[in-house]
Amino acid sequence: MILAASGGEIALIVVLAIVAIILLTTFMRTVRLVQQGTVGIVKRLGQYHSTKNPGMAMLMPFVDSLQLVDVREIPRTGDQQDVITKDNVSVLVSATIFSQVIDPRAALFNVSNYEVAIFQLARTALRAVFGGLTLDEALTERERINAELQNHMDPVTEKWGVRINRIEIVDIVPPTPVLQAMSLQKEAEQQKRAAILRAEGEKQAAINEAEGKKQAAILAAEAQKEAQVRQAEGEKEAVLLRAQGRKAAVIQDAEGRAEAVRKVYAAIQESHPTPELLAVLQLDTLSRLVESDNAKLVVPYESAGLLGAAQALKGVLDRAGEPAAPPRGSTAPATGGNSSGGNSAGS
Repeated sequence: MILAASGGEIALIVVLAIVAIILLTTFMRTVRLVQQGTVGIVKRLGQYHSTKNPGMAMLMPFVDSLQLVDVREIPRTGDQQDVITKDNVSVLVSATIFSQVIDPRAALFNVSNYEVAIFQLARTALRAVFGGLTLDEALTERERINAELQNHMDPVTEKWGVRINRIEIVDIVPPTPVLQAMSLQKEAEQQKRAAILRAEGEKQAAINEAEGKKQAAILAAEAQKEAQVRQAEGEKEAVLLRAQGRKAAVIQDAEGRAEAVRKVYAAIQESHPTPELLAVLQLDTLSRLVESDNAKLVVPYESAGLLGAAQALKGVLDRAGEPAAPPRGSTAPATGGNSSGGNSAGS
């Protein structure tokens, strides 16, 4: 009885355990959690049924199945690949592809494994793009390479529900001989650039020196010109001042002479000179000319008048002891004039 009871309890426990396992399995197949950044694709009896967004998803147990698809941007770095450039140079290239699933249904049902497909497509795209570029272009135009790779892959990946956001070339490794040649070329270019810079520096220094000399010469010429201008202005001012002084002196001299002439003329008019007195004055002037140091003597044209004056003077001297008769119409000043004439003759 004890053994029979024990066997019945064991069977009950087994049955309960089986039921619990079935219930737990049913619950796990009915309730699923979809994490943020992924979506769930529900397949019912092997066919596409629906797409579940992040959160809790309810399924029909033993009929529906849920497959999670990551819809975040995923960087996929490929291994180094040997490609041949347009100028027949073999280089090792590696690239990183940033892709994102935008249509989970197409990513699962249009291609067997979209990750492997993208990787293989990237390898063929690298060969195609680098095959149309020379080594120099491949080393210097990475932006162009990235754009051409993306343009080459986009039409294909769109059918898979995958978008290629960007492609970045990680590394390009030419062969060792090419690297050595490039190093020598770079060194030669650096030497050439250094020589050019040195020559340009010397040229600029020579230009600056020539400009300095030119400016100095210009400044010296301008200073000399300014000095000459000022000297000329000074000489002009001096000449003007001398001319003004001479003019003033001439004017004063002329005025003095004119005044003297007026005074002499007035005195002569007041003294009423006789011809004899004029003859004596002429002879006195001629005697002064003879006594001068001049090498030449100019005899006036009026020499005949001088002879007449001498004859008149002789008559005056002959009558020196006789009282002179006053001229007709003369007064006391005439007598004084005769005595002046006598004094002049005596002198």
